Amino acid sequence: MTAVNWRKNRGMGKEIRDTTLPYRCLRTGMAAAALLCAAVAAAETIIVQPTGPTLREAVARAASGDIVALMPGEYRGQTAVIEGKSLTLRGVGQRPVLIAEGKVAEGKAMIVVRGGEVVIDNLEFRGARAPDANGAGIRFETGKLTVRNSGFFDNECGILAGNVPDAELVVEDSEFGQAPRVEGGLHHLLYVGRIGKFTLRGSRFHSGFEGHLIKSRARENRIFYNLIHDGQEGQASYEIDLPNGGMAWIVGNVIGQSTEGRNPVHVAYGSEGSAWPRNGLYVAHNTFVGNPWPPSWFLRVFHDRLPASLEVRVVNNLTAGLGMLSPGTKGDFAGNHWVLRRRNLISVWSLEFGLPHDSPLRGQGVDPGLGGGEPLAPTAEFKLPVGTKPITRPPSWSPGAYQN
Repeated sequence: MTAVNWRKNRGMGKEIRDTTLPYRCLRTGMAAAALLCAAVAAAETIIVQPTGPTLREAVARAASGDIVALMPGEYRGQTAVIEGKSLTLRGVGQRPVLIAEGKVAEGKAMIVVRGGEVVIDNLEFRGARAPDANGAGIRFETGKLTVRNSGFFDNECGILAGNVPDAELVVEDSEFGQAPRVEGGLHHLLYVGRIGKFTLRGSRFHSGFEGHLIKSRARENRIFYNLIHDGQEGQASYEIDLPNGGMAWIVGNVIGQSTEGRNPVHVAYGSEGSAWPRNGLYVAHNTFVGNPWPPSWFLRVFHDRLPASLEVRVVNNLTAGLGMLSPGTKGDFAGNHWVLRRRNLISVWSLEFGLPHDSPLRGQGVDPGLGGGEPLAPTAEFKLPVGTKPITRPPSWSPGAYQN
């Protein structure tokens, strides 16, 4: 690739047009294959560099199905609005960094997503500030957004999603941290409004301040295999807050507070009452990491603000440190175990939260079964620095987020 403005490459990001592609497609004699090849040939890649063209210009020029490829470097004060297009924004090679420097699109975010199916891959967002103190790396309003392999640091909110019931947000293998140290700011690292579906997988959260690490009002929440641990510098409130209930599956996570945490509750469900017709909470194979003092309240369910029909299953969780798992909660509890933090985890300080190989708790879990019609048995576990690795089903389950 050369450093030429508006250089476009066809074929899903290939550097050279593959002129033999239509011929190969026709030879298959299959209509579906021909259509697929035509779609691939039509996709274009628009290359953006820190020296130009701008991200805003590239997004405006792109058509649905195109890729906007950002070369490595720092993009200062650059913003964009993606409206009604299905695009992929992808960092090439070493992760490009978008630095706000006081600029946000529409007074909201560095990137605003409205409509279409958008993928953002391998980008970093830093320093978002807005007049309403809700400046985000990404503001997601409608459509479907998938964020992968990205980083969000020192933003008033890393990702902020709106309140459209059919919107869907997927976040995978990404890192959120370094909330602004603003007293009374209540900045959340990730804030999801009343959308339809929210999926979080293989991501890391740390270094919050007053606000929550994760807050979601979505109808369906799937939070799988993440490291949601505030760390030594963090001062967050809840690690996970699901204030409006809904369906929630929290499986295979490490969830921990710092010594300076602002609230002893790690996971809160239903604090503001239900906003959805169907509610269920399924918490399985998580490792909760408390502090020596004060004692932790690992899971708080606000039954008095939720429908009587609420189903709760809490299975095969490991709690480490002083505290209570979920006092007063009505539901199905099985296979949960408590351990001392220091002696019974490999090493809290090096973020190794598994049981030692000779732990007497190995194999002391139960069959996690189903919750809300979905299996609660983990199929993966978090892997540093971000991401997951698959696991095979053991002969007998152990409590906590790690089986190996």
